[in-house]
Amino acid sequence: MASATASIPSHTIVSRDRKATQIGAVRHVNLVSSISQSTSTRRLTVGPLHAVEPGKRAEAVVAPKAVSNGAVAHVEKRVEEVAARPVDYEKLAAQLENASPLEIMDKALEMFGDDIAIAFSGAEDVALIEYAKLTGRPFRVFSLDTGRLNPETYQIFDQVEKRYGIRIEYMFPDAGEVQALVRQKGLFSFYEDGHQECCRIRKVRPLRRALSGLRAWITGQRKDQSPGTRAHIPIVQVDPSFEGMAGGAGSLIKWNPVANVDGKDIWNFLRTMDVPVNSLHFQGYVSIGCEPCTRPVLPGQHEREGRWWWEDAKAKECGLHKGNISQEVKAGVNGNGSASVNGTADIFETKNIVNLCRAGIENLLRLEQRTEPWIVVLYDPSCQFCQGMEASYVELAEKLSGSGVKVAKFRADGDQKRFAQEELQLGSFPTILFFPKHGSRPIKYPSEKRDVDSLLAFINALR
Repeated sequence: MASATASIPSHTIVSRDRKATQIGAVRHVNLVSSISQSTSTRRLTVGPLHAVEPGKRAEAVVAPKAVSNGAVAHVEKRVEEVAARPVDYEKLAAQLENASPLEIMDKALEMFGDDIAIAFSGAEDVALIEYAKLTGRPFRVFSLDTGRLNPETYQIFDQVEKRYGIRIEYMFPDAGEVQALVRQKGLFSFYEDGHQECCRIRKVRPLRRALSGLRAWITGQRKDQSPGTRAHIPIVQVDPSFEGMAGGAGSLIKWNPVANVDGKDIWNFLRTMDVPVNSLHFQGYVSIGCEPCTRPVLPGQHEREGRWWWEDAKAKECGLHKGNISQEVKAGVNGNGSASVNGTADIFETKNIVNLCRAGIENLLRLEQRTEPWIVVLYDPSCQFCQGMEASYVELAEKLSGSGVKVAKFRADGDQKRFAQEELQLGSFPTILFFPKHGSRPIKYPSEKRDVDSLLAFINALR
């Protein structure tokens, strides 16, 4: 990873003769915005930012009449002085740890001006755009159009553009690469060999092109979105995976203004500000991506379980935020993406749940006549979906205590995974098995509804 200290190259807010790498060959040119901390003096009236035609250079922007040439020169000089100073981003992240998303957004836009943009996916990250508007500063927004998005996502793009008077800068995958992939493997190859190749073509490479025209970008990542990969994301960081316009390690800064905000608080903010949201959210979708790879989540499921559900993965990232995945996790990832991390705290810890070892589950498997039925969860303690069902499984154990049904767990990650796949029908974590009192083979729970009532209904139908 690059050093957390990076120099910000000299940059003026008024762009005249400079040519720069641009997102999708499109460049916004902003009106002058004072860097003064005074709200009244810095928030000038700024009209919508409009893109120029690809391949054409934007006309020079004349400062508003209310700002004299001398004032413009003073602002430019101040910006150059600030930009020349190295910034310790680890220290800055610590300073902003308790700041509000609005304060963080304001700081990001102040520091990077027209060289920073908000990444918008069409989901609840629309909150970022609302925060940017509230700062009173001009801002840019880009999005990745993979060609596989839901119609509802395209509709929210249009609504957002109209509400905020902006043009989203769309990035598209290379048509030749998409054509080659589909002709060789078909439209849905990711169901068979994983989503990484498709995401690399449709998302990661277009994102790389977009970021090459920026010095910083803003994401809607939150720590509570994915405990396995996003639990430690900082407010601001040197991007560990991508490069900015200057090129090389440390040339791109990544801002995560809502890193410390709970999902429920994001939604309270959106409702309070009457912000338009993707209508898929009202159909049970929480995390929204491409149409073939996104589905509603069920009771007891973590929000990221609606993405790439056919894969058993702790690190459910498409590659846009692959820097979140620790080296320990990467080292433990096997063919289908699951990970085993040494030292991970165990889960389902209660006196009502029996902890089965390998010999115990083998004995249970061999018995044709059991004294009582068993319900067993095959789990990986580092899997966020196993963690997500912990409360309901513990409650289930309490309800079944003394009922004649044994509740147990078997840790099936690491060295035990192949055995669990071959002998215990393990497909993905968590897998739940019912061992009937009379019968040799366990019965696999077929649903992904992991709430207590659904699990009880399954048990009562078989006991």
